[in-house]
Amino acid sequence: MNRISALALCLLLSALPLTAQRAPLPTTDEEARELAATITPADLRRHLTILSADDMEGRETGEPGQKKAAAYLRSQLEALGFPAIGEEDGYFQTIKFSRQKWEEISLTLHGKELRHLWEFYAAPSRNDSREAVRIGEITFLGYGIDDEGYSDYRDRDVSGKTILIFAGEPRDRNGRFILTGTKDPSTWSLDNARKLQLARERGVETVLIIDPAFKQNVQEVRKETLDGRMRMAERTEAERREANHVYITPTLARELLGDDYRKVIKARKKIEKSGRSRPVTVATDMVLTQRKAVTELIGENVLGFLEGTDSVLKREILVVSAHYDHIGRRGDAIFNGADDNGSGTSTVLEIAEAFVQAKREGKGPRRSVLFLWVSGEEKGLLGSEYYATHPVFPLEQTIADINVDMVGRVDPKHAGNPYYIYVIGSDRLSSEMHRINETVNRDFTQLELDYTYNAEDDPNRYYYRSDHYNFARNGIPSIFFFNGSHADYHRDTDTIEKINFEKMARIGHLVFYNAWQLANQDKRIEVDVK
Repeated sequence: MNRISALALCLLLSALPLTAQRAPLPTTDEEARELAATITPADLRRHLTILSADDMEGRETGEPGQKKAAAYLRSQLEALGFPAIGEEDGYFQTIKFSRQKWEEISLTLHGKELRHLWEFYAAPSRNDSREAVRIGEITFLGYGIDDEGYSDYRDRDVSGKTILIFAGEPRDRNGRFILTGTKDPSTWSLDNARKLQLARERGVETVLIIDPAFKQNVQEVRKETLDGRMRMAERTEAERREANHVYITPTLARELLGDDYRKVIKARKKIEKSGRSRPVTVATDMVLTQRKAVTELIGENVLGFLEGTDSVLKREILVVSAHYDHIGRRGDAIFNGADDNGSGTSTVLEIAEAFVQAKREGKGPRRSVLFLWVSGEEKGLLGSEYYATHPVFPLEQTIADINVDMVGRVDPKHAGNPYYIYVIGSDRLSSEMHRINETVNRDFTQLELDYTYNAEDDPNRYYYRSDHYNFARNGIPSIFFFNGSHADYHRDTDTIEKINFEKMARIGHLVFYNAWQLANQDKRIEVDVK
C-alpha cells in the first residue's frame, strides 16, 4: 500500500462514527455469542417462577419473603461455585436502617421544663426508649474516661448513678493532652460513643455531657428529629451498647450545679495539675423522659463475586446490579413483583451463570465482576446506598455499574415492537459507555434503544430512581436498563404470566455483551463528566 493510500484509509477510518469502534476482546465474537446464548427464556422462567411465587410474599425488605428470596439467590451462587465473600463467610451484606422519633423527650430541673434543642438535646437513635427517670443526685466524673494513663473511674462504683462529664479529654497546664503528652488528642476525643459504652458497662443509668459546641452539634440531632426518614444505622436497637445520655449547654450545667459549680471547676483544675480525677456529688431534682417510636428495616444485599483472570486488571471491579425486593403484601393481596424486579433479578442470575461458564472454559473475564442483588430499593434505594457507603471493594476500583430494573414487559408506547429497551444514564458520566452500548447492540442484539427517559428534564426522573444512581453519584459510570412502566406497576397484578421471556432474554444478552466488553477491554472505561 503506498503512502497516499494509507493516509486515505486512516482518514476514512477516523471519519467512521464512534459507535462503529469496539476494542478487541480475548474471545471471538462467536465465542461471546455462545456464552450469551446460555441466557435462555426457559432458564429465566425457571428463576422467575420461584422468585415471584406467592410463598415469597412479595419480597418486602425485612419480611420473611425477602429472606426466602435471599436464600434462593444464595443457593444459586453456591451451586455455581461462587466464593462466599459476605459476612460470616456467607453471601450476604446486612443492611441496617431505622426511622426513630421522640414521642416524648423532656427534662425538668426543680420542676422547670427545659427546652429540647435549646438547652439540651438527645438523639433518639443513640438512646434506649424509657419512661420518666427521677434523678436525685449527679456525680461529676471528669471526662468519663478509663485509660491506663488516666482514669475517672478508678476504684469508683457508679452503678445506677447519673454522671456529669466534659466532652473531649483532659489537658495539662501547658495545653498538652494528658493521655498522649502532645498537642494531639487520643481516640477518646473523636467519638463520645466510646465513653457511653464504657458508662453502660459500668452500670451508669444516665450520662449528662457538657457540650461547649452545643449550637453547632445540635443541628444534626435537629435534622434527625424533624425529617422522619429512614437513616442508615450501624447497629440495631438490640445491638446498642451505649448508656442513655443527653447533651447540655455549659449555661445549663452551671444552673444544674448551682453553688457546687465551683467544686467542679476546682476538680477540673486538679486534673490539669496532677492528672488525677476527683468526683464531686451534687444533690439535684431532675426528671428525664426519653420515650421514642422506632421502625427498623434489616435486609440483605446478596454478593456474587467472580475474580478476574488478569493479574493486574482483576483489581478493578465491574458491578452488575438488580434489586430483588418488592412491596410485599397488603392484607390478602400479594404483590408478586414479577417485572419489578423479579425480571432484573433473574436476568442478572443468568448473566452470572454465563460468566461462570466462560471461566470454566478458560475464557474468564480479565477484570473482576461483582453481581450485586440489593434489597431496600422500594424503601428508597437503601440497599445500594448501604453498599456505596460500605463497599465490599473500594469504590475507586469500581469501574462501572450496569443496573437491570424491570425488563420483562412491554409498555404501551412499544406495543407494536416488544424488542426495545429504555437506556438511562449511559452518557451522564461516560460517553464511552454510551458508545459501547450502541456498538454491542448493533453487533449482537439489534434492539431499539429508546433514550426518552434519559433526558435531563424527564419529569419521571428515572435516572434518580433506581440503584445505579448510588454509584453514579459517586462518580462511577452507570447504565440502567428499563422496559418502562405499565398498568400493573406496583399492583398485585404484576404476575409472571404477563412476562415476555423472549424479550427478557434478548435484553439479558445486551446486558451480557456490555458487561463482557467492560470487563475485558484493555483500558478502564473513561469518565468524562459533561
